[in-house]
Amino acid sequence: MNGAINYVSCGLLWTALLFRLPDLARRRLDPSLRAIVGVLGFASLCFLFGAPPTVALINRVTRVPNLAAPLTYTAITAYSAALLILIACWRGGPSMRRTTRNWIYSYAAVLVGIAVLFALGNAAEERRTDFDTYYAMTPWVAEMVVLYLLAHLTATTVSALWALRWAREPDVRQRPWLRASLLTIGTGTVLSAGYSSSKLIAVAAQWSGRDWPVFGTSIPPMCAGLGALLTVAGVLLPVAGHRLSTWGDFVRLAPLDAVLDPLLRERALRVERPRSPLLWATWRRSSILNGLREIETVLDQQLYDDFYEAELNRLRAPGQRREHGPAVQDLAAAAAWAATIAAAAQRSTQPARDSVGESTPLPLPRDPKALVLIADAVKRSAREARSPAPGPARAGSA
Repeated sequence: MNGAINYVSCGLLWTALLFRLPDLARRRLDPSLRAIVGVLGFASLCFLFGAPPTVALINRVTRVPNLAAPLTYTAITAYSAALLILIACWRGGPSMRRTTRNWIYSYAAVLVGIAVLFALGNAAEERRTDFDTYYAMTPWVAEMVVLYLLAHLTATTVSALWALRWAREPDVRQRPWLRASLLTIGTGTVLSAGYSSSKLIAVAAQWSGRDWPVFGTSIPPMCAGLGALLTVAGVLLPVAGHRLSTWGDFVRLAPLDAVLDPLLRERALRVERPRSPLLWATWRRSSILNGLREIETVLDQQLYDDFYEAELNRLRAPGQRREHGPAVQDLAAAAAWAATIAAAAQRSTQPARDSVGESTPLPLPRDPKALVLIADAVKRSAREARSPAPGPARAGSA
């Protein structure tokens, strides 16, 4: 991997790190957030220290031949430990603290071992790309190389097993972004394991008197680069998924917002939209809840019940296509709410507002998923009104 690719990868990781640092400043005690920052930070150092121009610069400035090697190994080891700790924090459980503490102590000992072994060894000739194999027979330096490679292989293997096994559990299958994250991390760590595995093969070949440069200098950079990028992408997927889901909710809630908009404007219930797009979904959801609270006293329970029964019977009718998605009861409730809210909003904006009756007030939907389903039902109802299907009108659509 040439220096340019290393520096581009490092820059991308630093960009992602800058976006996460404000969250860390607000939630300093969040262990998973600290682990994410650690993964991003140490991964960027792996790319930075591993670039041949950086290797030459460190060695020249410090005047210590090959000092860049233990610095790179330290970054790789710390990155491996941070990834293990992150997965343990995501998984949680009663043993989470003990597990993370054990990994921290173990890899801290590895870092100390790398520093001590490099200080004891003699690596006087600078090697920018083949340090591992060139010094595979040098006392103390060879032990340092094997130590960091075994630590990296252990971390990537355990991370891959944890991530891929967890992704297969039933509760994770209901959380698509987390499952995609775990599968991506698992794939990335399997590729990263190829880095230390191929390096160990090259070192073992040197011990037996052979020279296999393809395992020492060709395969490892490809495995390390692609594996690290996939792993970091997997780490960031839950955050990206949350942002995309939030933006998707903002778009999908638009039909329900439009139904309540006349009421919101008439009663001055809509606040100014925030500048940050990240807050637009929260702003729209708050406006909708303000409108729902305003029409709570004029909701027609009889209309809701009639429409719910009619929609439930329609969805359960033979020949209806069954697809993966919300339950039939949830879809029927969403359609009933859409009709009831539309009628109540229209009634509330009329000059003479009449009472619906003495029925018990309906429990207003406040769950974000329920609001999205209602908005989808409003959109579907409006589409059907523009293109009426042949046959008798559906119950409750009047």
